[in-house]
Order: sequence, then structure tokens, then C-alpha cells
Amino acid sequence: MKKDFTPEKELLFLALGGSAEIGMNVNLYGCDGKWLMVDLGMTFSGDQYPGVDLVFADLEFIEDRIKDLAGIVLTHGHEDHIGAIPYFAEDLGVPLYATPFTADLIRRKLEEAGILGEIELNIIEGTDSFAVGPFDISYVPLAHSIAEGNGLIIDTPYGRIFHTGDWKLDEEPIVGEPTTEEELTELGDAGVLAMVCDSTNVFNPEPSGSEGAVYRGLMKKLSATRASG
Repeated sequence: MKKDFTPEKELLFLALGGSAEIGMNVNLYGCDGKWLMVDLGMTFSGDQYPGVDLVFADLEFIEDRIKDLAGIVLTHGHEDHIGAIPYFAEDLGVPLYATPFTADLIRRKLEEAGILGEIELNIIEGTDSFAVGPFDISYVPLAHSIAEGNGLIIDTPYGRIFHTGDWKLDEEPIVGEPTTEEELTELGDAGVLAMVCDSTNVFNPEPSGSEGAVYRGLMKKLSATRASG
């Protein structure tokens, strides 16, 4: 018999996928009787799983406690953060929350799966806060290799969480106006109980380079191709 665990007067964090690995990001926060899911991603299989194309996180923990799941908030539109939605959203049966670009990608996936009308998809504009159960949430724009990369400020009765999603500091972002280093410092100075950080190659001391440099490199390559063709 499985334990009917419900968060009490406390704040909990549980990663079902994406922790110490790249892909299938699924994170849970528990507070005052409810769970919040952040991202619902997948990963593409490799040589270690012959004949398997997609790999999903094991959602048994939250599936057994589905009555306590308040909603799913998506940080951005990469497959390792939204790719599992068309496979699990109908069974989970809770509202989804995303910014406009990410929401459009999700909508297309739900439509392709034939379940668009079965899922509540809420589009969040800007950085105004919105409530999901006992959690007050707002988006924090961060630089990433996709439009509308975001972190989350998650306010609870027990403290504030800064959940970054995928991010980096970029002096020449091509899309959007991400939060600056100074603004992030102000966020920290205002008081953060914990920062839950997801950033590939975070332990590499060398800078990852700017999206602006990638853009210039692509334009140079395309110009050379046109000239030679």
C-alpha cells in the first residue's frame, strides 16, 4: 500500500527528472497540502537504449497523489522541458501555465495529439504574479537559446524560491530582453530562501559565448555560401 503523502505546513522540493542529468526536466514543489509541477520534459534516447526513441521521467509519485497536484508551470519551450506534455497532460488533468511563445508550442503539440480541447492552457503575459494553489508565481526573463526563456519566482508562506530553468548571462542576446546581472543581484538582496538552478556546463569555468556571436558567425557563413554559389 502506497503512502498517501501530503505536504503539511512545510516547503518541499522533489526532482522526478532532470537532476544530475540533461533532459526530461520534471520538478515538484510541495506546500500546504498541494504540489506544483515545474516543467514536464523528455529526453531523446541514445545508444544505451536500442530501439527506444524517447525517455520520460517516472511520474508514479505524483500520479499516486494526483488530487494534490495544483498545476504545471513551464519555464520555456525546449523539448526537455515541454516534450512530455502531450503524453501525460490529459492523465494529470491539471491546468498548464506558460508564456505566449511557449504556450503556442504546447498548443501545437496538444492539437497534434488530439487533446487540445481537454487541457486548460493558461497564457501568462509579462511578469505579473499568478496563483497556483498556495504558490504565488511570477516569470523572470533569462537569456537562453530560445525565445522567452524564463526562471520562476515562487513565493510561499515559508520563503521565496528562485527556480532558474535553463539560463546564462549574455551581453548580446538576440531575442528578448533578459534580466541583467544587476537585476538578479537585486532579486537576491530582496531575500531568497533557495535557488534551484539548472544550467548545462555550469561547472565549466569558461564563458559559453554570446548568442550575438553565434548570429554573426551564421551570417558570415551564409554570406560566404551565397557568394560562392
